[in-house]
Amino acid sequence: MSVKLSVITDEVSQDLNKVVKFAKEHELQGVEIRTLWNLKPQDLLEKAGEIRSTVSTAGLYVSAIASPVFKCRLDYEDEVKEHLYILKRCVALAKCLDTNVVRVFTFWRLGSFDDYKLEVKEKFMEAVDIAESEGVILAVENEPTTHVNNGRRLRQFIEEVGKPNAVKAVWDPGNDVFDPEGERPYPNGYSFIKDFIVHVHVKDGKRLNVGHEFVPVGEGDVGWLEQVVALLRDGYKGFFSLETHWRPLGLPTELIQMPGGEAYSEAGEYASSVCARNLKFIVRKAESLVSS
Repeated sequence: MSVKLSVITDEVSQDLNKVVKFAKEHELQGVEIRTLWNLKPQDLLEKAGEIRSTVSTAGLYVSAIASPVFKCRLDYEDEVKEHLYILKRCVALAKCLDTNVVRVFTFWRLGSFDDYKLEVKEKFMEAVDIAESEGVILAVENEPTTHVNNGRRLRQFIEEVGKPNAVKAVWDPGNDVFDPEGERPYPNGYSFIKDFIVHVHVKDGKRLNVGHEFVPVGEGDVGWLEQVVALLRDGYKGFFSLETHWRPLGLPTELIQMPGGEAYSEAGEYASSVCARNLKFIVRKAESLVSS
């Protein structure tokens, strides 16, 4: 398998050794750092040496830092300043762990991106300055609760910022299933953002008459086989990073609403094992289709 696969740490466990063991057992090539030991990524800098040693000894890579940067209020100056500090810490962690991809967001959604794009860009540009000075990429994720809620808006934002070397996309078609504007992840959302993708998050879900639900990868509305085929045919070389989110029936739904922390990771290893197997099956089939 030539495709690079990774998993977000707390989708498996808060224990790095368990995450690394999971990655090796499922033949993944990397891990993406979100929370570990119940610490957020900006609080892991002092443990960077331990993380680096454990990951590299296992022959793995750190695919990205899944920071929470700019999951905050656009109109709260103190929060924006705090998140710029968080970004600096996450950038330092990324450099210690030999990755240049730092996932970020575009502030909690106050309304249509068209109504707030100038304010979002203005607040975001200081983060761009930090990224350019440190040689890292701000990988903006499409997230329905933020101003950049789908593939179309993500492309619009990246072009608005106009810093193609420092600002790229985390494409999350699983998030696009829940887009408030109703964008279809593939082919619609992907068609907008395909030329800007530096990292891909893998999860799946179904839009319900009221709300939505997460499901195992390949069992939802994303259309992962078609999506992976398109990415491979278009020359995508980055990681596919498993962000399971789904948990088995019987667990409280709040466990999948707040990533990070011990409660969130409960049953994560089992759920992520199911999704990892599904993802590898999809990737192998996609590779076969692309090569045929």
